Amino acid sequence: MEKQKVVVIGLGYIGLPTAALIASKKIEVLGVDIKKIVVETINQGKIHIAEPDLEGLVQYVVEKNYLKAGLLPQKGDTFVITVPTPFKGDHKADISFVEAAIESIIPILDQGNLVIIESTSPVGTTDKMAKLIFGKRPELKGLIHMAYCPERVLPGRIIYELENNDRVIGGVDKLSTEKAYEFYSLFVKGVLHKTDAKTAEMCKLAENSYRDVNIAFANELSILCDKYEIDVRELISLTNKHPRVKILQPGCGVGGHCIAVDPWFLVDGNENEAIVIKAARERNNRKADWVCEQVVRKVNEFEKKSNRKPKIAVMGLAFKPDIDDLRESPALGITKKLISTGLMVLPVEPNIEKYADWTIYNADNALSSADIVVFLVGHKEFKALEKSQLSTKIVLDYCGVFNK
Repeated sequence: MEKQKVVVIGLGYIGLPTAALIASKKIEVLGVDIKKIVVETINQGKIHIAEPDLEGLVQYVVEKNYLKAGLLPQKGDTFVITVPTPFKGDHKADISFVEAAIESIIPILDQGNLVIIESTSPVGTTDKMAKLIFGKRPELKGLIHMAYCPERVLPGRIIYELENNDRVIGGVDKLSTEKAYEFYSLFVKGVLHKTDAKTAEMCKLAENSYRDVNIAFANELSILCDKYEIDVRELISLTNKHPRVKILQPGCGVGGHCIAVDPWFLVDGNENEAIVIKAARERNNRKADWVCEQVVRKVNEFEKKSNRKPKIAVMGLAFKPDIDDLRESPALGITKKLISTGLMVLPVEPNIEKYADWTIYNADNALSSADIVVFLVGHKEFKALEKSQLSTKIVLDYCGVFNK
């Protein structure tokens, strides 16, 4: 299989690192993306996303001609689908990008090809895509292989975790599972666990729903602790002294394209069964609204006391620390809402240079003029701040930057 050609469709936060890692094993890889600027950037050996260790890897595999990028797929041996799967109105799963990716390769599929979907998808999607292929190319039925293998990586550690994390591999039949197992064995050091496609799809949704439920509990605790004037992080630290308790840390909500999205794929069509999962999603979304209310309350108190509008430094826009990813970010949503209400907001995000029509301030400039400082994301730059820089400010810390 080392002599094969791999086609990776979708060169975003998962697709590009995946393509680069496979190419680093001296396997010919074509990365496909619909954005011309992305294709041009990669073919120059550069990257369009922020991820540690990725740029050097991409530069190396491009220089060695193991990785090339293009706008259209070409014939290959293995096709890996890593396109987005957002949700649409009323939190319905949108698999149109997956369908479009599959449609794009149907004309060039050959006997013996392996098609793998990595995009997070509702249960049954892989079988549905197989039917789509065979509906247009019935002569391929039983002659190509299809499988589902979800990624389970952490932004900021993607390269390491793609190679070292365990993977769950599920084919539409046993031979497809075996073929996908052989493929991932080429570049994954973690244990590969074989199952069927539906179980693999459900596994990804269950993992992120589990995390969402646990975060919802922590976020709910933080609201209760605020009511009773208790330091929630001290409480959690003490509670976790119990040998069978491990409460997570609260934040300003839940973001990213996984935890904030995937649970809805289980809720969709299963509202009478997925009661806890839905409640956790709603609680975590509600946490962002609660943070806005807390900030507005402090603003009103400030205006009443000083008879002027305060300047508010909002620290962090990304959905988690030390990355530039804004997808489904509660911090970004909070900032938008505060700005829309007419407040004087100074957005700070050290990992991006600009956003929409906003001016992105550096931390020092924002802090020097701010009256209220709102920490939403625990970036390393914020944790390195001296408390003396904030001694005259009203500080609202929702991410534990100054954790006890």
